[in-house]
Amino acid sequence: MKKQIATTAAPAAIGPYSQAIDLGNMVFISGQIPVNPATGEIPEGIKAQTAQSIANIKAILAEAGLTIDNVVKTTVFLADMADFTAMNEVYAESFTAPFPARSAVAVRELPKQVLVEIETIAVR
Repeated sequence: MKKQIATTAAPAAIGPYSQAIDLGNMVFISGQIPVNPATGEIPEGIKAQTAQSIANIKAILAEAGLTIDNVVKTTVFLADMADFTAMNEVYAESFTAPFPARSAVAVRELPKQVLVEIETIAVR
């Protein structure tokens, strides 16, 4: 029933998890940090990091035959809630109405000391 989704167009999983799991009508995408899959580099600044995280999400969605318009829920993890407004500007450019449901939380630390991580749920 559940099918692993994996693409080299997004950073590889660095542990015992999948980039995404396809359950037929739903796709659950693991939190995406802003690592450029081609270079391994992390861009500087919250806006660039948000854009890279969303690009990684789009690549995984494409592998599943979906687009950003299929996303119904996101969770945004921020290393500093002071970055919320700047993150939100990039986020707003990436999604269209009706916007996905969203939670945004500040966490103590994220992998590789990035500023943002975004996970998503998409529906066919």
